[in-house]
Amino acid sequence: MSKPRIRNTIRKLRFDHDEMTQQALADKVGVTRQTIVAIENAKYSPSLELAFRIARVFNLPLESVFTFEDDSQPTDKP
Repeated sequence: MSKPRIRNTIRKLRFDHDEMTQQALADKVGVTRQTIVAIENAKYSPSLELAFRIARVFNLPLESVFTFEDDSQPTDKP
């Protein structure tokens, strides 16, 4: 059984938004660049507040930036 993971599309979104730097995103949401690096690399799961702030920078719903993957949950698939 694998560990639940929060995946994100931040790196792609930064590139699609005029190649925004990690530092620029960090400044917009009030964290360090190292925090953005850790989130992008799935080494750190952001707080719900921070996740919403990041999504707001890209003018997207939370689910368009972050996805929760949990293999331990039953699915309807056979």
